[in-house]
Amino acid sequence: MFTGIVTDMGEVRALDQAGDLRARIGCHYDMESVDIGASIACDGVCLTVIAKGADWFDVEISAETVSKTSIGRNSWHIGRRLNLERALKVGDELGGHIVSGHVDGVAEIVAMHDEGDSTRFTFRAPEALAKYIAPKGSVALNGTSLTVNEVEGTTFGVNIIPHTKAATTWGAAQPGDPVNLEIDTLARYVARLQEWNA
Repeated sequence: MFTGIVTDMGEVRALDQAGDLRARIGCHYDMESVDIGASIACDGVCLTVIAKGADWFDVEISAETVSKTSIGRNSWHIGRRLNLERALKVGDELGGHIVSGHVDGVAEIVAMHDEGDSTRFTFRAPEALAKYIAPKGSVALNGTSLTVNEVEGTTFGVNIIPHTKAATTWGAAQPGDPVNLEIDTLARYVARLQEWNA
């Protein structure tokens, strides 16, 4: 489990397609404290550490994960910056919201404009997921816990403050970029209960 509070920006250093996709990700974590088999969210995708060095770790990414995330839209390339978050430990501060690292689909940035020092982003969600997104609810976008401002059909907006732009990959985002979307777990269960009772 994760919180959607990004704790490092990593960088894709190598990609190798041999069976599953293998990626080497550079980071600033103290890798002595990261065990083989640990989970790290990479742009919101929960991946397992299979090898590590002083300032990097390797992950294997299944074809299923590639097909359901922005990785399958060729958004990962050598030099690509990634939002990273290590898994929660018991007693950690829950600063964002409960995030599983299981991406539900890929949204797209359709517009951006500055509002004061912040930037208002508008996203288009896949139609099947739009019903789970509500004003003032939470979403995880590329592993970042964000609050939804407004929703209209399949589009929704969020504000990203200067700190978030500086501490994550959002400072380099552009319209047209694919974005990993994880809907709020509570919204998923509320919708399921409504379907069950219908």
